[in-house]
Amino acid sequence: MKFAWIAEHTEAFPIRAMCRVLSVSTAGFYAWRTRPVCVRAQRLAELAAKIAAAHVDSRCTYGSPRITRELAAQGVKVCENTVAKVMKQAEIRANVRRGFVPATTDSSHRHPIAGNVLDRDFTASAPNQKWVCDITYIPTGEGWLYLAAVIDLFSRKVVGWSMADHLRVDLVKDALSMAIQNRNPAAGLLHHSDRGVQYACGEYQQLLDEQKFVCSMSRTGNCYDNAVAESFFGTFKTELVYQEQYATHAQARASVFEYIEVFYNRKRRHSSLGYVSPETFEASLN
Repeated sequence: MKFAWIAEHTEAFPIRAMCRVLSVSTAGFYAWRTRPVCVRAQRLAELAAKIAAAHVDSRCTYGSPRITRELAAQGVKVCENTVAKVMKQAEIRANVRRGFVPATTDSSHRHPIAGNVLDRDFTASAPNQKWVCDITYIPTGEGWLYLAAVIDLFSRKVVGWSMADHLRVDLVKDALSMAIQNRNPAAGLLHHSDRGVQYACGEYQQLLDEQKFVCSMSRTGNCYDNAVAESFFGTFKTELVYQEQYATHAQARASVFEYIEVFYNRKRRHSSLGYVSPETFEASLN
């Protein structure tokens, strides 16, 4: 299966380099290429090559369900069980890795706390009805870098985000301001976050009041109240952060920009959206 992928990409990459990356011998590849194959084996080899290409194109993040949908979009009809079997034989796996999680939420403050208006209803019938917000961390050689994100519950699209080397209110204000500028939402939008001081402080609440947003906050220590934001950051860490080692903040910023704006919003297939991207899902409204 690996040999088939190498054969399909000989014009793009050196054969020795591909063999080294895929942990196969160069001699074995040349022997395989000269060996006669039956029709069924040829078809499986062609399928394996398409699967490998789709996997690489997904930044090595897709498992068999998303690979199956990606192939279907290319006009390749194959069942998920077959894709899973071929991936297992070819040792093609989605990236999975976990790491240390530092605290980003400080709820020990005296600012007023909003009730949980969202109440775990993560559905929306149109864009800009409900936004959820949260903060996560990114380790670099220059210290922690923090990412604040605003997600539209209708399409799971990241509509606003910002990065900084601190956890002050400017971090979350910049993300919300980006979302407002990008989407121009109407009054009455439901804004949900945790009880962190960044979201509860007067400066941030003033911005919500100016926009006439409805403020909602999770209960203390209950991650399920903001499950969609938690899920996004889990995906973000698994598919990007845990696979990289950033030497500088600048490297991390460039990588995060590419992941959110190029891959996640416009390309990544979401199971909750019928395996299309947020951009495609929103475009289907038109």
